[in-house]
Amino acid sequence: MDLRKIKNIGLLIAYIIAVYIVFPNNAYAMHIMEGFLPFNWAAFWWIVMIPFVIAGVRSIKKTVTLHPSLKMLLGMAGAFAFVLSALKIPSVTGSCSHPTGVGLGTILFGPLAMTVLGMIVLVFQALLIAHGGITTLGANTFSMGIVGPFVSYGIYKGCKKLGAPLWLSVFLSATLGDLMTYITTSFQLGLAFPAASGGVMASALKFMSIFAFTQLPLAISEGILTVLVINILSAYSQKELQFLGVFTGKELPTRKQGVKA
Repeated sequence: MDLRKIKNIGLLIAYIIAVYIVFPNNAYAMHIMEGFLPFNWAAFWWIVMIPFVIAGVRSIKKTVTLHPSLKMLLGMAGAFAFVLSALKIPSVTGSCSHPTGVGLGTILFGPLAMTVLGMIVLVFQALLIAHGGITTLGANTFSMGIVGPFVSYGIYKGCKKLGAPLWLSVFLSATLGDLMTYITTSFQLGLAFPAASGGVMASALKFMSIFAFTQLPLAISEGILTVLVINILSAYSQKELQFLGVFTGKELPTRKQGVKA
């Protein structure tokens, strides 16, 4: 293993460890908590979520049927989202934020597959670490498992179509997908709790302002981390990445080149 690969793996591990050491763990995270939404809104987001989950299950089934060797990579994408979105980081405003980790799975398997992975991650977090909730699972899945991945996918494909370098496409995809998750959550809360003066928009802008200070640097760091992970995968999982269409033709890096961050 050369020095560049060791450096990338080290940065990945250091990022996760540093967040746990620097920030306290007794915070309440941004996923909408259990019972917080009124029943009608909680039910509405569940209904919206279900068709995407069904389509995502079909997408995953098709992928693993055609290429069974991708199961491990699929599990890794889910674990990546679980670890990052479980990091509960207090904001200077008194709120909490966290990375989402959906950009990587979206780039690898597409937005529909990431919807299912995101929902599974949210279920485990709700049951094991009281992060989010079951009644609010539909709303949280919509923001982190549907809007985030679809924005990430659109940004990634758009950048590649415009001829952007791979590292920039991955970075923007992960960063903007993360930010859109929080913007969506802000609008969900604004719809459920409109301000007395200014209505839904005023309430949504208030929620966005609360999280912006923390979430912007977090989104940028998630973008950088996702580039590093793609760099590692390009060195050790080239065959799988070709199956998934992440790299095509001349875009496939050699083991010596990697993905330059």
